[in-house]
Amino acid sequence: MLMKQSVIISKCIERELETAVNGCEHDKIFIITDDTTRAKCLPVISRAECLSGAMTISIKPTDENKSIESLAYIWKALSDNGATRHSCIINLGGGMVTDLGGFAASTFKRGVNFINIPTTLLAMVDASVGGKTGINFNGLKNEVGVFNDAKAVIIDTNFLKTLDGKNMCSGYAEMIKHGLISDVEMWAGLMRFDILEPDYLHLQDMVAESIKVKERIVEKDPYETGLRKALNFGHTIGHAFESFAMKAGRPLLHGYAVAYGTVCELYLSCIKAGFPVDKMRQTASYIKEKYGTFSFTCNDYGILTELMKHDKKNTSGTINFTLLGGIGDIRINQTTGREELFEALDFIREGI
Repeated sequence: MLMKQSVIISKCIERELETAVNGCEHDKIFIITDDTTRAKCLPVISRAECLSGAMTISIKPTDENKSIESLAYIWKALSDNGATRHSCIINLGGGMVTDLGGFAASTFKRGVNFINIPTTLLAMVDASVGGKTGINFNGLKNEVGVFNDAKAVIIDTNFLKTLDGKNMCSGYAEMIKHGLISDVEMWAGLMRFDILEPDYLHLQDMVAESIKVKERIVEKDPYETGLRKALNFGHTIGHAFESFAMKAGRPLLHGYAVAYGTVCELYLSCIKAGFPVDKMRQTASYIKEKYGTFSFTCNDYGILTELMKHDKKNTSGTINFTLLGGIGDIRINQTTGREELFEALDFIREGI
């Protein structure tokens, strides 16, 4: 069973990194970054005494590089530089780095310790917590991976000052989801907050609250056999949008795909589970204002439906949705007819 990992809301990252590293058996330390976080974020932690002599392995940025080729590159760098099963890997970056680096650490020498330092809002509230690691494969998101917790996750919202508005919005979509599956007060606070002009001090408290929502669910259902499927709200259709955009050569940030998927699945929640229409429209309006729209046509509905069938929550080819009867009223393993699904796609395609 997965052990509850240590999630640290940072006040002094050098001190907390020293503590986390000292808590891991290690003969050598390797830092996995992408080229962007190597330039913008590595200098923030490089003065830590525990990183003296650490080797950095850097890969190309963006989710299209969360691939088997990048994984093999990391394995080879670890092997060529004397990594052992007693080494420690620090994943410094966004969700792509923590997913890929966590999978590399989980499989090299049958598993070495790793620490996640997420540098994007998406990674802080989603990718670095909950034990999921993996890569994209065969044109599909997160098709291959394992469950394995980091020894520690260090959250420092100062890294967010390096992000542009699109990446802030990308992470915020997961926070909106956490609010919808949690309670009205949290959701209402998210609807009032302007993620494009953020108060970083307040945002740190909101991030901590968002992480707690995910931790509570993961602790009860670490391997996604039941309740954890709540965390997939917005993702069944969202992942289809993401894979569709990738195949079309116009990649979509994960959080944008989730935001658009959230609109569709809130629509389905209204017609299938009685979710309040006013709260659906308020959420959809916030998403339209901050995220814009996603361009596709009714001719693409067949392809999108096929992509939904690849979702890991499905059974025997039936598309399973997580829907909501209200904010915090979670309904897992829901199905819907083709006509209702197409109505939900119409709803977002026609401009909400």
